[in-house]
Amino acid sequence: MSGRLLRLVCTAAVAVGTVLAPLPAVAAPEPPEPRERTVAELLTDLQRLYQEAEEATETYNATEEKLKEKRAEVTRLDTALSRARLSLQDSRGAAGRLARQQYQSVTDISPYVRLLLARDPQHALEQGHVIGQLARERAKTVGRLTGTEHRADALARVARKALDDQLTLAARQKKDRDDVRAKLADVEELLASLTAEQLARLAEFEEKGVAKAQEELTTSGALGDVEREPTREGEKALEYARRQLGKPYEWGAEGPRTYDCSGLTSEAWTRAGTPIPRTSQEQWARLPRIELKDLRPGDLVIYFPEATHVAMYVGRGQVIEAPRTGEKVKVSPIASHPILGAVRPDGDGQAPATEAR
Repeated sequence: MSGRLLRLVCTAAVAVGTVLAPLPAVAAPEPPEPRERTVAELLTDLQRLYQEAEEATETYNATEEKLKEKRAEVTRLDTALSRARLSLQDSRGAAGRLARQQYQSVTDISPYVRLLLARDPQHALEQGHVIGQLARERAKTVGRLTGTEHRADALARVARKALDDQLTLAARQKKDRDDVRAKLADVEELLASLTAEQLARLAEFEEKGVAKAQEELTTSGALGDVEREPTREGEKALEYARRQLGKPYEWGAEGPRTYDCSGLTSEAWTRAGTPIPRTSQEQWARLPRIELKDLRPGDLVIYFPEATHVAMYVGRGQVIEAPRTGEKVKVSPIASHPILGAVRPDGDGQAPATEAR
């Protein structure tokens, strides 16, 4: 074997030995200990879950309102259809009598022939009047029959469509209800995972955050310097809201034992004689908007970018609200949540900048 070839073989053997040699054992790194979330992080998570639950609640409320309207429409259409069918039955009865009269008179001499053969001209004219009257009545009978048939058919089609829409809304309502329950289950799961100490720290941290936001809002001058008096209707709405203090929050509820946020405000203004939309989103979309500096007791303050929470202004930077699951109707600082704007149920505000969604 040549020297060059021997050197190549030796080099290869050394390389193979190096590759096949067992590596020294190295201990696998242990997974890091899970970091305990800070109070701020816990509060952010909890507020996010509450907000998601409230969004789902307002979606449910909107579907429920549409379903109520559709049920009323179905009832109205069913009543109208029943009347149309009774009218159609009467029209068919009249048409049947007309047909029998015509059938029974086919063997008689035609009234027109009798008219031509009449000897008394005056009598002939009277006969002609009677014949004309009969012809008009027959035409009316046929026209009424045709009209009621068309109306009954049209009402039947509309009633069927309304019923289909009602069933669709009922199915959507069930889905919305399940969504709310799922969101609330997420809230309950997070709360159940916290210790009493963590819950206490959370409450303290949240109170400090609200106090800071309230101070910033009031010192900014955004609320203005003038305390305004409520209107008569606003005072009535406010009185109703005050009587509900201490009652539990319940999603989808409109009283009298429990409320959600928009259930409280809509019911209060309805009792004051000024019905307003049921949901916070529709209240924001359809009621006249006002500046915070123009707030007067009874006006509504809307919260969060999607207008998913609402409270009633009571004056001096305070609102009455049905806050969230697990809490009761209470008086809170106006800055308890991120403010979107304010609306006035009894008018004289600015027109909404966007159409109702």
